[in-house]
Amino acid sequence: MATEVSQLLLAVVQGIPAGATNDDLTKALPDVPAATRVEALNILLQEGGIEILKKGEKLVYRAKDPEKKSALPKDADNEEKVVYGIVEEGGNKGIWIRDIRMKSNLNMIQLNKILKNLETKKLIKAVKSVNASKKKVYMLYNLEPDLSITGGAWYQDQDFEVEFVDVLNQQCLRFLQMKRDSAEKKREGPLAFKQMSCCTVHEVQKFISDLGISKVNLAEADLETILKTVVYDGNAERVRQQDGSFVYRAVNAPLPPTGLVQMPCGICPVIKNCSNCGDVTAITCEYMRDWLD
Repeated sequence: MATEVSQLLLAVVQGIPAGATNDDLTKALPDVPAATRVEALNILLQEGGIEILKKGEKLVYRAKDPEKKSALPKDADNEEKVVYGIVEEGGNKGIWIRDIRMKSNLNMIQLNKILKNLETKKLIKAVKSVNASKKKVYMLYNLEPDLSITGGAWYQDQDFEVEFVDVLNQQCLRFLQMKRDSAEKKREGPLAFKQMSCCTVHEVQKFISDLGISKVNLAEADLETILKTVVYDGNAERVRQQDGSFVYRAVNAPLPPTGLVQMPCGICPVIKNCSNCGDVTAITCEYMRDWLD
């Protein structure tokens, strides 16, 4: 009897994508006794046909993708299934413990115990976020955290690797300059020189990889980010190709500014008010003093 009812309940749950409450099930199958309905629901939960969630004070039953198998053991209790389902919904961006508590409506002591049990069983894991180093997000154990959580290749233990980025910037510029120098030596005309001095991101990636200066595998997107910083520094240019892709080439460094421009007076916005006395004067100007030093 319960097996037959479980199939009827599954059909009802599948018809409500957002999830069916006990009231929905009672309304759909009014002639089924409550005890039989509970037994049928337990059969579906054990078979993995449905999952149980908690919305406010109510339990909600939702049909599961038949191709998607849960890592939860069959003996997991309802609270563990609720918490696991909430964490699963967070995907590889994770979910804050505060949000888990709000969605599960569990008290903190009970929730912490469940999270600890799931972590011990290696079903979920806690990951520190670069956006909030003192907070952790939870996600399924087998997921790779999103770059918005880890910060990507430029972060180590939530700290931005300034020196690593500087080294990559210097080595990328070095490769572009080597390519430019090689093109200059061939002396095949301005158009050929420009083409031969251009580098693709893939070429730069291979050069950096061969150097062995990075402990992590850098994707082309990572190296393109560094190449853009070289462009922003005025040491390279970014050229769009006909197919929409971009190549990079080193450019000659601009001439150093003249002495007048180097002086703070050359860019001072209140130079017209400067005099031998008063608030604006070269005698007390800290910028002038630093420049002279």
